[in-house]
Amino acid sequence: MNKYMLLMFLGTFFTAFSQLLLKQSAGKTYRHPIFEYLNWRVITAYGIFVGVLLLNTYAYTHVDMKYGAVIDTFSYVFVMLLSYFILKEKFTKGKLAGNLLIMTGIFIYTLG
Repeated sequence: MNKYMLLMFLGTFFTAFSQLLLKQSAGKTYRHPIFEYLNWRVITAYGIFVGVLLLNTYAYTHVDMKYGAVIDTFSYVFVMLLSYFILKEKFTKGKLAGNLLIMTGIFIYTLG
């Protein structure tokens, strides 16, 4: 794995973390509707999204598109794991089956 693929993989992790921040923000009540969008979690999450977008744009100059698509799918796995460890959400059969299907697809795609 070259360093650009590793950067994309780290970006996928940060994307999952930012989705976690958005989920935490959605679960809170605010004194005014504008603060649903203007709070530190939402602003940080979208800042991370922009940073990962720029990072991926740069990394794609050195990584084949087919590998980038595979790397991006790991965000689903990261979201499930972060939700389990940080939000204390339980693994359901559906979540496990979905992530297993994603990982199987990644495996099959990379063999071809």
